[in-house]
Amino acid sequence: MKHKIITALFIIPVLVAALAGCTKKLELSPTNDLTDDKVFATPLGYKQALAKVYGVMLTTGSQGAGSGDLPSEIISDAGNSDFYRNLWYLQCLSTDEAGWTYHGNTDPIGIHQMNWTSVNFSVKCSYYRSYYAITLANNFIQEASDDNLAKRGITGKDASDIKTYKQEARFLRAYHYWLLMDLFGNPPLITESTAIGSSSFPSQVGRAGLYNYIESELKDLESQLPAPKANEYGRVDQAAAWSLLARLYLNASTYIGTAKNTEAITYCNKVIGAGYTLHPKYKELMLADNNLNTDEFIWTLPYDGIATQTYGGTTFLIHGPAAVPGDSSGCSGTWGCIRITQQFVDLFDAADIRGQFYTNGQNKIMNQLLDVATDGYSSTKFRNKTRAGVIAPNIDNGKTFSSIDMPMFRLAEIYLIYAEAVVRGGSGGSSATALGYLQQLAVRARPSDPNAANAAQLTLNYILAERGRELMWEGDRRTDLIRYGQFTTGTYLWAWKGGVASGTAVDSKYNLYPIPSDDLTANPYLVQNPGY
Repeated sequence: MKHKIITALFIIPVLVAALAGCTKKLELSPTNDLTDDKVFATPLGYKQALAKVYGVMLTTGSQGAGSGDLPSEIISDAGNSDFYRNLWYLQCLSTDEAGWTYHGNTDPIGIHQMNWTSVNFSVKCSYYRSYYAITLANNFIQEASDDNLAKRGITGKDASDIKTYKQEARFLRAYHYWLLMDLFGNPPLITESTAIGSSSFPSQVGRAGLYNYIESELKDLESQLPAPKANEYGRVDQAAAWSLLARLYLNASTYIGTAKNTEAITYCNKVIGAGYTLHPKYKELMLADNNLNTDEFIWTLPYDGIATQTYGGTTFLIHGPAAVPGDSSGCSGTWGCIRITQQFVDLFDAADIRGQFYTNGQNKIMNQLLDVATDGYSSTKFRNKTRAGVIAPNIDNGKTFSSIDMPMFRLAEIYLIYAEAVVRGGSGGSSATALGYLQQLAVRARPSDPNAANAAQLTLNYILAERGRELMWEGDRRTDLIRYGQFTTGTYLWAWKGGVASGTAVDSKYNLYPIPSDDLTANPYLVQNPGY
């Protein structure tokens, strides 16, 4: 079965304290008679609860695409509160990868122009969605303690399985804290020892303190998660922890001001040594049957057109691109909102197949950002079709919802991390090996070019551009540009950066997003990021 963990999600009951996020404002009581003792009474209940910890990254709520887990006083539009959609806004729309068309109360206005504030909808959604996941993970970790298992009479293999689930919940919590640290710098830290409804306020520990916490958790999980490829599809394992550590270390200079390139190489070597290989055909990476790509994919968000209906995730990435007809994208048609700046298009040469640009009726130059959907090329990278070219079999009657899984880590990124860490002076790798990895990516990207390997260059400029080409729209671009000093500065400009058609440098405060105003109001001890 394609998505085992997802089937459990849709019989999960609402957990006690359904949402207890980072502030007193979010410490809500349950509206039904379910308690933790009922939810976690059986081994099946534990697995259903784990599915919910994963599931908050896949759906906005357990009752369908328009339902929402987040409280209405914080998030007014449940359907647009999806995890990946809002992460994409903050990581991709803020860069040269994309421009946005529409005005509207729930649209991500200001993200591409870099003039967001602490009340921006997408900023709030990303922040609270991750804290909701952290709350569920904390609750699960607490309920999976040895004492609670003994109290409920759960022993033997069932108890052993639940202890593994607990480590997965710890990883998911660490992942969300990494996101929050990357996006917001210094958010509050809450663990399973922080009681829901306690009189104390969650505290900030500083970006370095949070970095140390994430690193410690992931290193401890190395020996406790299942071996690479030993877990169910869509669930995490040791290779996921190694991949996140490699990403953490690559960006250590941003996070803590100290380079950790040797450590990045160490963990890339662990992942590479676990038996992953590049999938041979790049255009098969983002199809409706990409669950078959376990050769390259390390950890994915497994979407399903029936079981995980959401207006975010990869559903957003098949409908969002402007002008792409439904017969190309495998859905009911375009929403006409995403285009790509000409500067990003220019990263690709004629032989490179990875952009998969849709140009019919589109102008390459983004003369207008808002309201003109024809300014800027579009893309068919995400297609709700199988390798055989037919529409996904598990699709709703309206052809709305996607079955394309989103890889959160894949081997190509690990190759790129390895190469960059080598160029930046890390030890434990070699220039020859790094160049070989880049050559493998170049050859796959240029299948009709007999000299494709010659395109690879072991330089930082090439690696940044190659990351853009290889990982387009996969949620990395903002972090990459910050690491290279190109996100807010005038070193690299793109259309409508800073709200100017030709692009302009902006205040360095935009290297971080602001902590949402709701949280600052609810917790008087929180300190806002500088400049906001």
